[in-house]
This record gives sequence, structure tokens and C-alpha cells, in this order.
Amino acid sequence: MELAAPCRYLWCVDGAPSGDGRPRRAELLAALSLAIDLGLGQPLEHMLRSCLIGMKLADLVGADPVERETAYYGGLLAWIGCHADSQEFAELLGDDIEFRAASYEVDWRGPQFASLLLRHVGSDRPLSAHAVKLASFVAHSRAQMIELISSHCRSAGNLAGRLGCSEQVSRGLTYTFERWDGSGLPSGAEGAQIPLGMRIVHLADVGEVHLRSGGVDAAVAMARQRSGTQFDPALVSVFCEHAQDLMPTEEDVWQRAIQLAPDSDQVLTEGELDALLEAMGDFVDLKSPWTVGHSRVVAELAAQAGTGLGLDGIQVGALRRAGHVLDLGRMGVPNRVWGKASALSTAETERVRLHPYLTQRILARVDALRAIAQLAGAHHERLDGSGYPQGTAGAELGLAERILAAADAYQSLREPHPHRPALGAGRAAEVLRDDVRAGRLDGPSVEAVLAAAGQRRPARGAWPAGLTDREVDVLRLIARGCSAGEVAADLQIAPKTARNHIEHIYVKLNTSNRTGAALFALTHGLVGVLLPQ
Repeated sequence: MELAAPCRYLWCVDGAPSGDGRPRRAELLAALSLAIDLGLGQPLEHMLRSCLIGMKLADLVGADPVERETAYYGGLLAWIGCHADSQEFAELLGDDIEFRAASYEVDWRGPQFASLLLRHVGSDRPLSAHAVKLASFVAHSRAQMIELISSHCRSAGNLAGRLGCSEQVSRGLTYTFERWDGSGLPSGAEGAQIPLGMRIVHLADVGEVHLRSGGVDAAVAMARQRSGTQFDPALVSVFCEHAQDLMPTEEDVWQRAIQLAPDSDQVLTEGELDALLEAMGDFVDLKSPWTVGHSRVVAELAAQAGTGLGLDGIQVGALRRAGHVLDLGRMGVPNRVWGKASALSTAETERVRLHPYLTQRILARVDALRAIAQLAGAHHERLDGSGYPQGTAGAELGLAERILAAADAYQSLREPHPHRPALGAGRAAEVLRDDVRAGRLDGPSVEAVLAAAGQRRPARGAWPAGLTDREVDVLRLIARGCSAGEVAADLQIAPKTARNHIEHIYVKLNTSNRTGAALFALTHGLVGVLLPQ
């Protein structure tokens, strides 16, 4: 191994040191909006362009600074809560990304949307199961949609707060699915009850898609058709009058969007940057129940392994940061693929193998994170060139890339997946050492990761929300999507006892579903911790 390898990743691709400057919050949230674009089935920068449209509308209607902030960060993050419930969404509607992309073309309260729902509900199931799922949805559709949208909104507010957004923005995001005429969800807010900033977001988000795909005439026709129902009529009038000038024409949409941020002059402290990257990783991990807390453990394993192999504090910090955000590109793969228990098709395999490239592409938009982007994008590369997405091999992979690959591989093996159960610590170690013998993983990196995984965390005192030790055990399982029966089997307790524990946990956490429980567990550090040997 070359002695220079550990330091290679500390430099940006243009030769400027990555430590020259720290990013602004708007830059990281703009990068996160690119990941959200992937989950919406829209081209990258959709949310950025809709944000720019929204800011132009805000100027035209004289929005005050508070509403401008809501329109700006609401425009970037409006859909953030939906991705936290992607698994539940996919279980109901099949391909989550395909459905979201198609939903932009229809009015959510019209017959076309009802037809869209009927086509997608249970569409990934065998014919008989599809019929049962469809019948159940028809009978309980409103209750199911209210629960799903309510969960989206709670998740959005929680995640926005963790990303450093103001209380006004976090509250505004709970209105993402409300409509001007009061027919939206979850509360049926209407008219001026919906913050002006979010009314702007509603129109700008859909308007961008129609301006881009159909041109000015199509966008104006859509806005007028939904005026007074989905959209604020006054905003529609302004939109239609100025539609020709609303679509961003700047070649660098990214730079223009960053310049318009309410806090564009404020850079993040080192602590703020770490906290924001951790929150971004948690957001992505929520996409699939079995990955909840994944990035936290990978970050910790990689950092401890790097320390054990003699990397300095800056290098270890870079490893930890890359560990938190290495899976941003997962947003571009439908949950039906991540949740598939059988072998993937060729097309599905290629889509999965693309996700590290998407991670790197997203993060590299932030100049101060370009080195982190390069490192995170290499976490599935292997020494023998069998990895992806680039097939990078041998000396081209520095020590940091080798450590991160080993940490991610180990933690993935320790987590249950639809196609296999979680492996015990000993068996996971055997698999990694087999990969070392086969030339796929680096021996010193694997041994450093295994040593880090053997470290015990200090004993915990009182649990948050008055949870008992047993309830914490149950919470960790339901956060990963386990049913009451699976909790009972894993903890060797009666199913009735498991159900009682789950009910008590939901009451204590003031939530009613897995996503809320998972968010609580992540926020309080109850998942994303090294598993005992």
C-alpha cells in the first residue's frame, strides 16, 4: 500500500484543499433537494428551479421576509417527509418513484388522480393479492391517505428542525398537502389558513414541471384549471401574467438559488456541519426500515477504524462525514427494488449499482464537500475491480476508501434485509475475511473495522420518554419494520406482550406508526449504535 494513499482524498479534484472553506446551510439543503428530486422521479434541480420560481412569485406579491424564508426552504424541502415513509408508500402504491412522478400530471382531487391511485394500489402484488389490496383501499381510502399524509407532515417538520430550519419553516412544511379550497390533507386547512410561503410552494412545485415539460401555454392552462381548488387564485393570476418570465434561464441554477437563500452569508460551524450531515444520513436511512441507523454506525466504525490505523483527526473527521452521507443516491432507487427478496433483474441491478455515483454527484455540487463526495462515492468499490460504480481497483483506492468500504460491508451484513436475515458478529467477520482472501477488501482495514465493532458502548442511564429497557429493545425492532409477531419471536416473549409494549411505546412517544417511532429512536440515539458481539 502506498504511504501517500491515506491523504489523497483530502484534496478537491481541482487541487484546492477541501478545508479552504466551510459550506453554508443553503448549500447542503440544496444538495439534499437533489436527492429529493431522485425520489420524485424528476430531473436533478427540479426543486431548485421550483424554488427560484417561488422566490420570483414572492417578489411579485410582496411577501415579507418570514414568508420568503418559508417559500425558499419550503421549496427545497417540501417533499422531504414523503421519503421518510417510502416503505409504507410502496407497500400501498407499488413503485414509489413512478407514482410520485405521475402525480404531477393530475389534479389530486380529480378523477384522473383517482384513476392513478387505482392503477397503482397493490400493483406490485400477484393478481389475487392485488384485488384484495385494492378492495381494502377502496373501503378505507380516506383513512389510509390521512394516516399516510399525516405521517409525511410530522416527519417533514421533525427533519426540517434537525436540518436547522426555523420553526416557521418546519410548521410550514406541515401544510405541504393542503389545498386552497380546504380539500387537502391532513387537516383540511383552507385559504389564508395556509401560510403564504407554502401557497407559493404549491404552485411553484407543480408549475415548474409543466413549464419544463409543456411550455408556458401548458403551465398556464394547468394553473387556471386548478385555480380556487388546489391553488390560491391570486397567486394563479400572478403566475399566469408572468409565466413567460418565471422559468429560470440561468445556466447555473445552483448558484442563483444559493445566492437567494435568506441566510446565504452564514457559513456552518464544524459542529453544525457534522450535525447537518448526520441528519441528512438519517433522512436517507429512513427510506427503508432495515437501514434505519445504518449511516450512523458506518460513520462510527469508519472513524474508529481510521483512528486505529493512525489517521489524523482531519482524516478521521472526513471518514465520519462520508459515512453519514454515503447513501444519498439510494433515493433514486424505488423501494420495491430495495425490498425485493428474490434476485434482481439486470435493469434493477444496474439501478442499484448507480446509487454511489448519484451520491458523489449530489455531494460534489458543494465545493467544500467535493473530497467527501469522492470518498463517499467509492464505498462499494473493491480492490479487485469487481465493485461499482467505477470498477476502481488496487492502488487507486486510498486507505480511507478501503476503510469506508469495509465499514459499510460489515454493518450491512449485521442488518436484516428482505433477501436474508442479519448475520451475527462472528459470521459477518468471516464473510469480510473471506473477501480479504479473495482480494476484494483490504486486510488491515477489515481488521480495524472488526476491532472497532468489538468496542462496547458505556452503560446507559434513564431512557428518554420514560421508556423501559424492554421497551427500548422493542422500539429498535419496530423502527426496522418488525411486526408484533416478529418482535415476539426475536425477544422470546408472547405476541400479546409484544403488542402491549408497542402500544405503550406509541403512547409514550405520541406517535402512531413506525416512521414516528424510528424518527424518535434516531433523534435520541437509540438506533444507529454498534451492535453487541
